[in-house]
Amino acid sequence: MLLEWYDRNRRRLPWRAEPGMPADPYRVWLSEVMLQQTTVQTVAAYFIDFTSRWPTVAALAAAPLDDVLARWAGLGYYARARNLHKCAQAVVSRHGGVFPSDPEALRALPGIGDYTAAAVASIAFNVSAAVMDGNVERVIARLFAVEEPLPKGKPALKALTELLTPLKRPGDYAQAMMDLGATICTPKRPACGLCPVRGHCAAWVAGTMERYPLKAPKVDKPTWRGVCYVLMRKDGAVLLRKRPATGLLGSMLEFPGTAWTEAAPTVEAIAAAAPIKADWQDLSSGIRHTFTHFHLELGIRVARVGLGDPKLGRWVAFEKLGEVELPTLFAKVAQRVLKG
Repeated sequence: MLLEWYDRNRRRLPWRAEPGMPADPYRVWLSEVMLQQTTVQTVAAYFIDFTSRWPTVAALAAAPLDDVLARWAGLGYYARARNLHKCAQAVVSRHGGVFPSDPEALRALPGIGDYTAAAVASIAFNVSAAVMDGNVERVIARLFAVEEPLPKGKPALKALTELLTPLKRPGDYAQAMMDLGATICTPKRPACGLCPVRGHCAAWVAGTMERYPLKAPKVDKPTWRGVCYVLMRKDGAVLLRKRPATGLLGSMLEFPGTAWTEAAPTVEAIAAAAPIKADWQDLSSGIRHTFTHFHLELGIRVARVGLGDPKLGRWVAFEKLGEVELPTLFAKVAQRVLKG
C-alpha cells in the first residue's frame, strides 16, 4: 500500500532520479547532508548550485575549501560543509571517486553517520538498510504507539524501522516513509484521512496521533555573550578574519571580537579584542543568534579608518559580503550595522 501510494504521489525533488532510473549516489549523499537540520525548501537552491558548480564528487573534492564554504553560507551548521569536502576527498582517495555501496564502508567516510550511510546504500544501491530521519521516527512512533520518549526511544524506533524495511525496493520504501512523514503524517494536524497505512496505525485507532512521538522535556539553553568589531575603510570595505579550522564555524570568516562566554566579557577583554586602537562607537543594540546548544548575545562596535592595513585580515567590500563564506551570525551583524 505504501509503495503504491508513493508511486502515485512521489515528490519531484531536484536530487531524485526519475522513476525507473538509478539514483546517483553523489546526488543522494549531497542532498542528505544538506537536508540535515535544514528544510527541503531551503536546500533546493543550494543543491542546484552545488551540482552545477561541482557535478561529480571528484569535482567537489578538487574545489578549494574556501569556495565550498562560501557557497554553503546561509545553510548553517558549517561543520557539515567541512565534512562534505573531506568526504569527497576521501571517496576519491580511497575509492577512486566511486561511492561504496556497503553501509559500513560508507560510515567509515568523514561526516557520514548511520542515517546518511543507510540512505545512500538504500536509495542509490537498493541495499536493504533501515533509513530513519525525523519524519520516519514520527511515522514509526505513531504506527506502534511507542511510549518511550525521544531521544532515549531512538533505538526502539530504529529496531522497528529495520523490521519493516523490505528486501524489495528498499530505496523507494525509505523515500516513501520520509515523504509520508513530511506530507501526511505531519507533527501537527496529520492528514490521516489520506494516509495509506492508517488502518495499521495504533495511534490512529486510539485517536492519539498528535501525542506521538513522545519527547523528553526540553532543557533551557544557556546564553553566551560577546562583542564584535566592525572596522570599515573609507571605500566601504570591512575587515574580516578567518576563524580557527576546528570548533564552531571553523574556517569561516568573522568580524574580529571577544571570545563568547556565559559571563559578559570584561572591559579588559573587550579592549584587548579590538583589531586596532580607534574611535570605536557602540551601536545602541547588538544582535541575538541561536545555535544548537546556546543563545548568543553579541554587542557591536564600529569604527572607520582611511587606509586599512592588509596585515590585519581580509578586507571585503560591504556589498560583496554575500559572496564570501560569512556565516548567518555575522551577516546579521552586517545588517545591524547598515541600520545604524
